[in-house]
Amino acid sequence: MSETQVTADRPGTAPPAANSVDRYFRISERGSTFGREIRGGFATFFTMAYILVLNPIILGSAKDKFGHQLDAVQLTTATALVAAVMTIIMGVGGNLPLALAAGLGLNAVVAFQIAPLMSWDDAMGLIVLEGLLICVLVVTGLREAVMHAIPQPLKQAISVGIGLFIAFIGFVDAGFVSRIPDVANTTVPVQLGGTGTLSGWPVLVFCLGVLLTIGLLARKVKGAILISIVTMTALAIVINSIADIKSWGLTTPSWPDRIVDTPDFGLIGHFSLFGAFGQTSVITVVLLVFTLILSDFFDTMGTVVGISAEAGLLDEKGDVPGLGRVLLIDGAAAVAGGAASASSATSYIESAAGVGEGSRTGFSNLVTGSLFACALFLTPLLTIVPLQAAAPALVAVGFLMMTQVKHIDWDKYEIAIPAFLTIAVMPFTYSITNGIGAGFLAYVVIKTVLGKAKEVHWLLWGAAALFVVYFAIDPIEQVLGV
Repeated sequence: MSETQVTADRPGTAPPAANSVDRYFRISERGSTFGREIRGGFATFFTMAYILVLNPIILGSAKDKFGHQLDAVQLTTATALVAAVMTIIMGVGGNLPLALAAGLGLNAVVAFQIAPLMSWDDAMGLIVLEGLLICVLVVTGLREAVMHAIPQPLKQAISVGIGLFIAFIGFVDAGFVSRIPDVANTTVPVQLGGTGTLSGWPVLVFCLGVLLTIGLLARKVKGAILISIVTMTALAIVINSIADIKSWGLTTPSWPDRIVDTPDFGLIGHFSLFGAFGQTSVITVVLLVFTLILSDFFDTMGTVVGISAEAGLLDEKGDVPGLGRVLLIDGAAAVAGGAASASSATSYIESAAGVGEGSRTGFSNLVTGSLFACALFLTPLLTIVPLQAAAPALVAVGFLMMTQVKHIDWDKYEIAIPAFLTIAVMPFTYSITNGIGAGFLAYVVIKTVLGKAKEVHWLLWGAAALFVVYFAIDPIEQVLGV
């Protein structure tokens, strides 16, 4: 959200806190209201509720070294439990509108790269180990120091890149954009719809949702994003009941046969912290943990900066309030995810939907976390929202985050080029970490070429060196024979 928008949303002088809850979360101080926080909490939940379906599919479809598979019902319970607990902890302890759940990408690494090398208990033990090491980085101040070392224009570029990234996620999740199969032998990687044209009722729901959302935003209607999600879900349920639709994707918008389901906590606590070292070589384990840490480290960094900037919470130096606590809670979420066999939990960029709805404090997390807690028992009811109804929120928030691009000095190439690469690489590679890495490397190289190497913080030199290893991990593994 632009500074103009943020200023317009906030009174010149914050009204006095209404009660102790208001004072604790600084709701009035940040120019928000309980209504905004509640709407934002709902919006965030609905835009990330897909993880309750997707995480069990990804983890449950893979087999470990011994051919064992994880139970889908137990995975759903573990996913909802970790999301509920850690989102509430982030709200109370970090006071940011930043929800957490099992990280996409990281769960795929666990399922298809780590599990085949060892047992599920050993694989989840690596996640716990990764989370503990991240917590150590936080306690020593290194993780926070890296974030403070990033130049302000690069932080703004990270926010803009994330905006484009989540808008792209929205287009892809809704089926508005799809990947062209390699067998087509085409040089165009993506296309409109599934066949080069838009077809089918689900895509229509998405398109109508985008138009409704942007129309409501343009008219500055309170609850615009949430109104759109609820309206499009209702429309999708009606369409699904009268039309012959092959598939809506992960979630079908139909009223469930039963509303309440019984959670199964059978996977909780099933992990072996150092068991992986007995299943594969030490070098392989070290490389796997390094990959997990680097991805989690910078994904979270980008998400925290992006969400805080969008909410107008960065201070005059561009720093996040209470950053140390926020990063420690995020590291603890990775530990909790591994301990529950739900894969590493991390901060969700979909939290931007709640920010777009008005969330400015951790109070909205209490709403989002409570909804995930309800999902332990009401999963059939709370997972009827199709991606086509939730994805328009991501497109709209992508626009709001894109407005920060005007604060970057595009005439100054030494910052403009790294900013451009950060912005472009995120959506083009479908990875926040890749975008940050490209920007860091470009910044260090350009400063060096211009004879300004001394202006680069030593931590950015270290981060750039790690990204060289990250991007070159395949040849390194080949050289080491792992």
